[in-house]
Amino acid sequence: MESLLSYFDYSTSSQLKHRPCFVIAEVAQAHEGSLGLAHSFIDAVAETGANAIKFQTHIAEAESTINESFRVDIFPQDKSRYEYWKRMEFNNEEWIQLAKHAHEKNIIFMSSPFSLQAVDLLTNLGIQGWKVGSGEVFNQELLNKILKTRKPLLISTGMSMEKDIDNLVKILEKEKNYYALMQCTSKYPTNLEEVGLNIMHQYKRKYNCLNGLSDHSGTVYPGLAAMAQGADFLEVHVTFDKKMFGPDTSSSILIDELSLICKARDAFYVLNNQPLDKDEISQKLNATKKLFGKSLTLKENSKKNTIITEDMITLKKPGTGIQALQKNQLLGKKLLKDKNANEILEWSDFQ
Repeated sequence: MESLLSYFDYSTSSQLKHRPCFVIAEVAQAHEGSLGLAHSFIDAVAETGANAIKFQTHIAEAESTINESFRVDIFPQDKSRYEYWKRMEFNNEEWIQLAKHAHEKNIIFMSSPFSLQAVDLLTNLGIQGWKVGSGEVFNQELLNKILKTRKPLLISTGMSMEKDIDNLVKILEKEKNYYALMQCTSKYPTNLEEVGLNIMHQYKRKYNCLNGLSDHSGTVYPGLAAMAQGADFLEVHVTFDKKMFGPDTSSSILIDELSLICKARDAFYVLNNQPLDKDEISQKLNATKKLFGKSLTLKENSKKNTIITEDMITLKKPGTGIQALQKNQLLGKKLLKDKNANEILEWSDFQ
């Protein structure tokens, strides 16, 4: 298991090839407050080949009030958003066990903080880096606390205007902190027309930084397209079943689809980083070339002493006999023996 930091260190060397996209499986609140289900996600995601599994660390008292409205009003057991966050909480010991479980499964553990207390909790866990949610980009107090840890930041920009990102980048550059900007559209689910892969490329050009996509489409297509176009990071929400309860289910992909994305990541890396010498590979395929090629043959069975004319010959597989470019050398020659139409012609057949 490579560290998150190594992905940033790697990018500073122009002599090294581009790395495979770093894939993050975002569980968010799909565990519905069940510690057992959260552990089940770790087991399932670890088998897909994803680089990291990510949760969200919510502490109701530290981040919410009774005035907070529901983003999606589907929680019959929660009278307020505050109660929902309370139900989603894990205590410190439970977070320790989740992080330990991920480490044992050889997958990087990540979690987005939504309060200063959450930053402290995750820092004590030895978290490798920070995923900053779109809504926390404007939380300067939280950003300042995160920056003091000197760990890499992956920042979603779902609700940020360009000027907001400009200001953020100035702070990050001043602090000399590793960071990646992730295009994100804060719609759940996001339709394909609003995914915005072009913005991901704009970040690369304008800020000369690592880039990526935080996808809420609930399909594999944006993630596959982003990786094919060179994204450094990809975050996708995951769920066990599209019928599961929760606000992010429609924005999530299935575990099998995550496996597909990880296989595609590995394939794209090979495709993009294995330059091929056309002449060299053609030489290696010489036997195949003969098998697929064609040789000169007779259109009809012919007797010994027949003089070959152009209207008598055609081309048939394989390409191990007299080649088409040698046809003119064959014309006017006399057969030394009877020759069938289903046999390729050889120079030894002629005088």
